[in-house]
Amino acid sequence: MMEWIPIILVTFKILVLGTGMFFAIKWHYDKAKKGKNTAREARAVLRASSKVFAAFTLLLLGLGLLTYVVARTSGLEMTFM
Repeated sequence: MMEWIPIILVTFKILVLGTGMFFAIKWHYDKAKKGKNTAREARAVLRASSKVFAAFTLLLLGLGLLTYVVARTSGLEMTFM
């Protein structure tokens, strides 16, 4: 059971941060919609935020892979049991 705790907590953290990011973007989108922004500008903002999210996700996966490679190369034990 203990080996599942980090998986569950990391998944929960990703869900909470993802939900917060979604509502933050939605709030800014709705706030801008009340102003003088056009639909084209709003789509550009959503497209840009999607690109930032994708870049962050790729960088996070790259960092995880780099950490794994360095740990394996330096001879650290990587077992969870």
